[in-house]
Amino acid sequence: MNMSKEIIIRDAADNEREAIAEVLLSAYSQYSADMPEPQWEAYRNSILDSVHGDAPFARIIAETGQQIVGSALLFTSSETAYGKPELGIHSPVLRLLAVSPDVRGRGVAALLIREAARRSRELGASTLNLHTSDMMVSAIRLYERLGFKRHFETDIMNGNTLVKGFRLDLQSFPGAEREQPLTTRIG
Repeated sequence: MNMSKEIIIRDAADNEREAIAEVLLSAYSQYSADMPEPQWEAYRNSILDSVHGDAPFARIIAETGQQIVGSALLFTSSETAYGKPELGIHSPVLRLLAVSPDVRGRGVAALLIREAARRSRELGASTLNLHTSDMMVSAIRLYERLGFKRHFETDIMNGNTLVKGFRLDLQSFPGAEREQPLTTRIG
């Protein structure tokens, strides 16, 4: 794919949910080898349910050349994100951040996170939360580089897997105060 094109970060249209699902499954399928088949199938179904359900506050996509190359779902709380009000997260939760494998390493994920942070601040939130597991090594490195800190109180056990909570302080996050959605040139 020619990546000298502009990357546009915008809201997804309802008719783009299938394209988002394709990006998510192509991005997350690398983890299928690390999971027993029934666990992967459950995870895959959870991904599809989130994309096709109405719980996300925002479906944010990255697009280049009229092709969706990344996406992120933003929820208003742990209850809407996971059906887990007991986690006590009453600020936005970023879920299912994904970038097509052929455009990784070009800053698309960081753009999506910055847009999620901007929208979270628009809602009046002071933090942005997410969860991930140790198998997502490069994602954890990115989150930490962008300023996310471990938030142990929101860890979840999913079967035998520890799903770690992370939280970003939006007051100290550069660029979250930007008023307009991001558009950038890469490549």
